[in-house]
Formats: sequence, C-alpha cells, structure tokens
Amino acid sequence: MYHPTTRVLGVLELLQAHGRLSGAELAERLEVDRRTLRRYISTLESMGIPIATERGRHGGYALVPGFKLPPLMFTEDEAVALSVGLLAARGLGLAEGSLAAASAQAKLERVIPEALRRRVRAVNETVKLAGARATGQADNGLLVTLSLAAQLGQRVHLRYRDARSGATERDFDPYGLVFLDGRWYASGMCHLRGELRSFRLDRMLSLELGEQRFQRPGDFDALEHLLRSVATLPRAYTIEVILKTDMATARAHLFNAIGVLTEAEGGVLVRNQSDDLDWFARQLARLPFGFKVLRPVELHAAIRECATRLLEQAGEV
Repeated sequence: MYHPTTRVLGVLELLQAHGRLSGAELAERLEVDRRTLRRYISTLESMGIPIATERGRHGGYALVPGFKLPPLMFTEDEAVALSVGLLAARGLGLAEGSLAAASAQAKLERVIPEALRRRVRAVNETVKLAGARATGQADNGLLVTLSLAAQLGQRVHLRYRDARSGATERDFDPYGLVFLDGRWYASGMCHLRGELRSFRLDRMLSLELGEQRFQRPGDFDALEHLLRSVATLPRAYTIEVILKTDMATARAHLFNAIGVLTEAEGGVLVRNQSDDLDWFARQLARLPFGFKVLRPVELHAAIRECATRLLEQAGEV
C-alpha cells in the first residue's frame, strides 16, 4: 500500500517529467479520485512549491515556469533501496566503482532530511552483503559503451585478449551484459566466428563504436546464454545425471554454472562438461534428493570414493 506522502511526491515527479497534466490524467496515474488529488496539490503548495492551476474542462496542473526543484526528493523506502544498491555496486568489479559508489552515497546523504540521513547512514555502516565478489576488474567506460551499443543496436569493433590465442580483433553485436561469478561478460553475435559468443570485459583491450546497426533478438537472454556456454565448454568428461526431483527444487539446490538443466523422464537431467569428476561427485553428495548417473562410468568410481571419505571422517570405516 502506498503512503500518502509517496503519492504527493508522485504528483511532483509527474509534473516535473511531463510539464503539464490534466486533473483526470494525474488522478488516473496515481489511482486516486479528483478530490484526493486536489488535497495532494494543496499539500505541495503548502510546502512552497508553486503550481499553476488552469480551470475548466481542458484545464490542468503545471509547475510555475522558472521554478527550480530540489535536486533529489526520496521517500524512506527509496533512499534505503538506493543505499543498499550502492553497497552492492562496490563489489561489482568496476575500476572506479567503489569510489563512485562512495561519492554517490555522500551526495545522497547531503540532499535528504536529517532523520532520513541517520537511517541511510546506519544501513551504509552496518549492512554487509555476502555473495560473489569481483575477481577481475572491468573498465567503467567499457560497461557504459557496451550497454549503450546494446540498447541502440550499434555494432562495435573489439580488440580482445584470449587466454590461448593472444590478441584478436572482431566486429561484435552486443546483446546484453552479465555479472557472473565475479566477472563482467558481454554476450552477442561475434562476426569473426559467425556465432553467439560471450567475452570478458577485463580481457577487452580496446573498443570502438561502429557505424553498422543490428537488430537485437527480442527473446535473447544474456544470462541464460552465458550459463549454457560455460556449462558446455569442451572438457575431459561429458556428464549426464538424472536428478530425482522437480525443476524448482533442483534450481534451489544447484548453483547456476553446474550445468544445463532440462525436464526429463524421472526428474531433471543435468548436463555438464568437467575436468574434475571428484568435484562433481562432491556436488552430488550434498544434494538432499536422489540421482542416477547416466555417464561417464568414471563418475561412479568418483562418487564411491567420495562416500568412502565421508564415512571415514564420520568414523564409520
């Protein structure tokens, strides 16, 4: 439920954004009746905000020309949400991210009332966010340029340092960006390889906006594509296991990069490419539901060894 103060500020934001709106439009956007709207207008006027009122069937409301609004006006919920978001931004692996977040936090505290400032400062000083921390540093400019190119459908020319083949150059259509397991990735169409690819921002050596345009697929999911790419990279073993549970439960107990999950007879099929069967056996051992290994046969031995180690540690062997 919206607090009346939130709706009063909503009137101000709508007038600032649209310049002039009729009473009917304002009431409809705020989901209130005309009488309540007039009360909100009176409240704004009592706060010293000059609002021009035009009477009649085609009348409406507008801020008096030349009136300068304060730079920011937030409700308590909005200010707290921004503060928590700024805390999260400090761990996202951008070159100037931590400094920018601290600067933005300071600006936020300068423009809000004292009582709200104390609440926001308490969040900033006492809340700690657990989760993946950045393991590679990405350039702020790259993130901004790629996100803009993805939004506008503008091709870029990319110089990239691959882990195996060194520096390469290619034209690239960025469809979306993802922060996964401590690193930033851009996913889209690589014109050097002629296929969808994902590239780490911390390995990008240079980036230039091109002249050509592209149409981003409406159903493209950058996160889903990246997870599938990571799970299907060629490795020593191809793993297929039936999890004896439903999809929702499987997703709740497995992290994203464990593999590709699909509905299957008898449960959920997980497919994975791995170089370390012992690691995968440990992931299976912690699950609260049963499973059946389809391949490889070597995974059976790895699971038995894992079970033996657990029994030894429990003093059962």
